[in-house]
Amino acid sequence: MRPCEFGELTAFVAIAEEKSFRKAAARLNLTASTLSHSLRSLEERLGVRLLNRTTRQVSPTEAGIALLADIAPALLAISGAVENVNAFREIPKGTVRINTPRIAAEMVFLPQLREFCQQFPDITLELATNDGFVDIISEGFDAGVRIRGDVQQDMNAVRLTADFHSAVYGSPDYFARHPQPRTPADLKNHACIGRREIASGSLYRWEFEKDGRQVAVPVRGPLVVDSVSMMTRIALDGAGLVYSAQSAEHDALVAESKLIRVLEDWSVTFPGFFLYYPGHRQLSAALKAVTGYFRWREAL
Repeated sequence: MRPCEFGELTAFVAIAEEKSFRKAAARLNLTASTLSHSLRSLEERLGVRLLNRTTRQVSPTEAGIALLADIAPALLAISGAVENVNAFREIPKGTVRINTPRIAAEMVFLPQLREFCQQFPDITLELATNDGFVDIISEGFDAGVRIRGDVQQDMNAVRLTADFHSAVYGSPDYFARHPQPRTPADLKNHACIGRREIASGSLYRWEFEKDGRQVAVPVRGPLVVDSVSMMTRIALDGAGLVYSAQSAEHDALVAESKLIRVLEDWSVTFPGFFLYYPGHRQLSAALKAVTGYFRWREAL
């Protein structure tokens, strides 16, 4: 088989499986026009139409279905064989695409990216931040990040963080101008920095629990943001109170008297983040390196 023929078959399988030139192009790291040219060359060489194409939909013809059934397993086996060789490399190589909520990217990945890149210079880690739910298989991701309860049962999952404890922070400057809240009900008299939920579009209600009593407080304030780093900066600037997960960074700021934590006795525990990937897929050497590096060490 000539190299161009192998490339044409690879392009056909990607387009047929993704049912989209755009998604197939992203999967193969090629342009959609390159894939279109490869498919056209393959159809001309075989003398048969393999895909029906409209502006909205791509679907295999009867001939395309038959070809896909025959060659997809073979190409998967070849890919697996190449990946097995990768395991013998001293440093793994490859691209790993991960879909992650913004807060997980900021809490888990960003603090460790410099060291990871130095240790694994041949791995390209592509992080796509998305706070909504994404089908990582259909969207071409190698893995995703979600809290444990949102991970499907047929996925393999690796813990990235401990469970979270909620915390409310404000700056000394803010509390010089406002009394510290003693109960969640006191928040109605405070400037609270909001966060909008992606799924519902509504503002997140701050959740609290004490002695078996649970309350969700609708808060009001001058700003609504969706970034942990932005909330921390806003709290440090004294613009209002923020509700977030307790973290080592926040603990350090409290220890340095740059932030003050309040309502600690009303803290709620939330499940931690997990990295998940399809259980039926072979774990690539690059993804294995990523999971091993970023996994929560205390869980071992």
